[in-house]
Amino acid sequence: MVSYIVTGGTGFLGRRVVRGLLAADPTAIVHVLVRAESLAKFTALTAQHPDGDRVFALVGDLTADGLGLGDEPPRADHVLHLGAVYDMTADEETAHAANVAGTRSVIELARRLDAVLHHVSSVAVAGDHRGKFFEEDFDLGQNLTSPYHRTKFAAEKLVREATDVRWRVYRPAIVVGDSRTGEMDKIDGPYYFFQAIAALSALPAELPLPLPDLGATNVVPVDYVAEAMVRLVRRDGLDGRTFHLVNPEPQPFGDIYRALATAAGGPAGIGTVPGSARALNGLGHVPGAHAVRDFLFEQAGIPAAVAPHVGFTAEFVADSTQAQLPGLTVPAFDTYAQRLWDFWRANLDPHRGRPAADADRLSGRIVLITGASSGIGLATAHAVARRGATVLMVARGVEDLTAAAESVRADGGTAFSYPCDITDATAVDALVGQLLTEHGHVDYLINNAGRSIRRSVANSVDRMHDFERTMAVNYFGAVRLILALLPSMRERHFGHIVNISSIAVQTKVPRFAAYAASKSALDNFSDIAAVENRGAGVTFTSIRMPLVRTPMIAPTDLYRALPLPDPERAADIVVRALLERPDRIDTPVGTFSQAVEMFLPSLKRTIMHTGYRLFGESTAAQGKSVPAPVSAEAESTEPAEPSRNALTVLAPVLTPLMVMPGPAARMSRMLPGVHW
Repeated sequence: MVSYIVTGGTGFLGRRVVRGLLAADPTAIVHVLVRAESLAKFTALTAQHPDGDRVFALVGDLTADGLGLGDEPPRADHVLHLGAVYDMTADEETAHAANVAGTRSVIELARRLDAVLHHVSSVAVAGDHRGKFFEEDFDLGQNLTSPYHRTKFAAEKLVREATDVRWRVYRPAIVVGDSRTGEMDKIDGPYYFFQAIAALSALPAELPLPLPDLGATNVVPVDYVAEAMVRLVRRDGLDGRTFHLVNPEPQPFGDIYRALATAAGGPAGIGTVPGSARALNGLGHVPGAHAVRDFLFEQAGIPAAVAPHVGFTAEFVADSTQAQLPGLTVPAFDTYAQRLWDFWRANLDPHRGRPAADADRLSGRIVLITGASSGIGLATAHAVARRGATVLMVARGVEDLTAAAESVRADGGTAFSYPCDITDATAVDALVGQLLTEHGHVDYLINNAGRSIRRSVANSVDRMHDFERTMAVNYFGAVRLILALLPSMRERHFGHIVNISSIAVQTKVPRFAAYAASKSALDNFSDIAAVENRGAGVTFTSIRMPLVRTPMIAPTDLYRALPLPDPERAADIVVRALLERPDRIDTPVGTFSQAVEMFLPSLKRTIMHTGYRLFGESTAAQGKSVPAPVSAEAESTEPAEPSRNALTVLAPVLTPLMVMPGPAARMSRMLPGVHW
């Protein structure tokens, strides 16, 4: 009976190696190093394994002292070290903890057990070496250009220097999915380029697309690497040897692109442009060129840390390895590229959840709307339900919400009501749990619930609670829902979040400090979250909504004299945000106001201060009684009745700042705006 201890045994390559070892020897026993928090994953994997009764969890941690094992680890004839940080974007400290310190602990374990150490290194140890790199080569003075390269080199060096340990080293090239099924577990390496190729697939396949000469890479499917390792591990007499698990022939990027473009249905290219390699190399020495390159890669969804390292200047010689693997050959990339592409498209494509271009993008989708009992929220619920979406309507008032949902159903739509106070963390957690249980997921979240307070800062010095209540709804409530739904959206690689912001963020109208600040906070949060989640298929739109005739502004008599759009028009803007998913939707007036503030700040402040002085404080701020809010989701205090003279003086200023039509709007179209 042969026994093994395996690190990284639950990983993409590791679990295939474990399966191969058990299948090759019906008496073999495997202990897999598993962190305590990953035991559930391990149990799920072994439950699906035909030889799961011979696989055992060895609770420990690659980054802990002594691997976190007790004084008596299980007996083992072989220790297979596959555990490592393979992420090219990882920082030096993270990569060192797993790749170097972890390897040192594994060497000590092999020494204690007098076991053969099988160390999985990487062709990355060749760094920027140019020319042939043989299996016995190691330190040839090459530069190591990333934390991954440096830590994998340092780890292999530790193994080679352990003269009292029997060891073997395996250097895989870039590992892609299974050549038979296309299966892959994550976006990594060349998969970062798949989305860009998918975008090119929209072009005619016969387009004569010239390709730059980007050199060569080396790609091998995971099934080849796993099978090769199992054979080499089980063969006697190979201690002290290094094995290149690579494609024996360099693979030009043009060939890789053509195979994937053909699979995607896009233009395969007409060949590389002569001299382009030399031109690109020269361009790389131009100051700032690398920053531009990194920016362009990031815009295409390709991490800047990854792009420079998918190609190799070294040619990896694998003659000795091939001699030990009779009958096992590396399949040509173009023979399995279609399988890789199909699996990526169905399981890993960040946009796989999006409907076809010719379909109604809201049909069959699940849309969650807060503040849905009235105003913009209710109008949007009707609008998306008419397009075939299932609407999940959230508000505090049970009776109003029930009536609102019934009105959507009476209009032929599908709607469910969920009473919830979004300022209550426990209630939101329960809400999201219920939604995911009953509906499985949420495709779109519309943060519409809002609270508005009209009161000057001078009259708020003893009313900190006004700012806290406004932030509780407009900012913390919205963020709480985003954070609760984000994991499920990221898991599905699809989700869009629409935040109903306000033109007040751009105009900064006096007496709305609490309201504008809360909406600005949500805008900035979403801008950052959008960048961080772009690669996960989760996007954000901020709508700087102009004043809309809703219950929230009903107590403000001044607004009754203005030609404001109704909620149905606002709902059209929200639907546009769901369909087109822009980063932001501004009004021309809002952009114009920002331009005036940028170029003529004194003029804008003068206009705003004039309005502040002419219009009185709110009724509540004057100590008078205030009518009860018309909606639990849309609250405002009532201002004093403005004089006719004040209205006459300020109407030309206030009207263009609050609604879209007018001379200011026409002028603003000359300025750069975002999705007007």
